[in-house]
Amino acid sequence: MKHIARKRFGQHFLTDGGIIDAIVSSIAPRPGQLMVEIGPGLSALTQPLVERLGHLTVIELDRDLAQRLRANAQLTVIEADVLKVDFAQLLPASGVKQLGANLSERLRVVGNLPYNISTPILFHLLRYVDLIEDQHFMLQKEVIDRMVAMPASSAYGRLSVMLQYRYAMENVLFVPPESFSPAPRVDSAVVRMVPREVVQPIHIEVLSEIVQVAFSQRRKLMRHTLGQWLSQRAYDGSFDVQRRAEEVPVAQFVQLAAELGPHR
Repeated sequence: MKHIARKRFGQHFLTDGGIIDAIVSSIAPRPGQLMVEIGPGLSALTQPLVERLGHLTVIELDRDLAQRLRANAQLTVIEADVLKVDFAQLLPASGVKQLGANLSERLRVVGNLPYNISTPILFHLLRYVDLIEDQHFMLQKEVIDRMVAMPASSAYGRLSVMLQYRYAMENVLFVPPESFSPAPRVDSAVVRMVPREVVQPIHIEVLSEIVQVAFSQRRKLMRHTLGQWLSQRAYDGSFDVQRRAEEVPVAQFVQLAAELGPHR
């Protein structure tokens, strides 16, 4: 029976064979690697991935699609909302004792993410960044432009800072609407995200609040927003609030977070 794309799940199924081959080549799966696919849908990526890996774990919310996927003995199917999945539990029991441990094997995460919840998924995965080798995601191109944006550009913002602090990222492939069924109304792209091995230790919630306040009125100088926020916390450092948030490099936001709060 043909599966009808469900709007509430943000389903757009990849059908372009050339694009599928290009994505799989970018991911470069190798036999035996631990890989998790988010939103496998009709298995456009799932099948070529599992053929190269030997086994693949997939996370699918749609009950009908999950049932179809279970027919493939090479798949472990998790029928769940990805935002409620504990990715630490997807590693072998002996693979990790705690977040931040030196792992002999880490997860590779891939997926065509539902555009309506792509940002929450990215922030959910931030909790498990120490357990992850890399991530390859198909997303709305506009979102990827924001993820990889540099300071002094209109796309640079909270998402840029929070993700660039923990990942090295690159836009690896453009995907036009006609590559999907049904075709979305936006362009798509594929991003590669590789966790940084060395980062300045900070309290991530402090950085998140700093960036949220700083970009709350991005056209104004930060003295109107972050400056007042810092004054309330008796900050006496040298962070310059006489500029707009989009002019501040990631490293300077991170340094401010380090000055303001203890790290975990």
